[in-house]
Amino acid sequence: MSTEQQRAGLGVDEGIRTLLLLMPRVVGRAKRLRVPDALREFALAPRHLSLLAILVFEGPQTVNELAARLEVAPTTVSLMVSELSRDGLLDRTADDRDRRRTIVGIAAAHTDSINEWLGGSARAWREVLAPLTPEQRALFVDTFRAFEERLARDATPDSGAAG
Repeated sequence: MSTEQQRAGLGVDEGIRTLLLLMPRVVGRAKRLRVPDALREFALAPRHLSLLAILVFEGPQTVNELAARLEVAPTTVSLMVSELSRDGLLDRTADDRDRRRTIVGIAAAHTDSINEWLGGSARAWREVLAPLTPEQRALFVDTFRAFEERLARDATPDSGAAG
């Protein structure tokens, strides 16, 4: 039986067993991504990495566009952008089409380092998602999002529970 045929008949418990073994390896590999020397002085948190990854993958964005992609409030993104701009990691420029809007991008001095660091993940995702059909990609992303949301529910204390 081929690997593809085996996966077509993968049971829930076998899928769970496989993912329980796979997820720690994936997280471990992500944690071991070497931070380039040029970025080590900055106190970058996971929230910063998500913002930087969007800018690497999609290019300069407005604060509202970044907020929509990160699924957070624009004020949250604005605070992160201010923080990273102060550190010199991001540049803010006026939008040529609407001077009231600000475009956020990675500062030229750090573009290569950030691309080196975060670009590999985008390339890996592109390589594994490209062969899938749009429906398969949607199913994968929806399942992964649902898993993360379910974990978040478990991590959030129930305010109504008796302790």
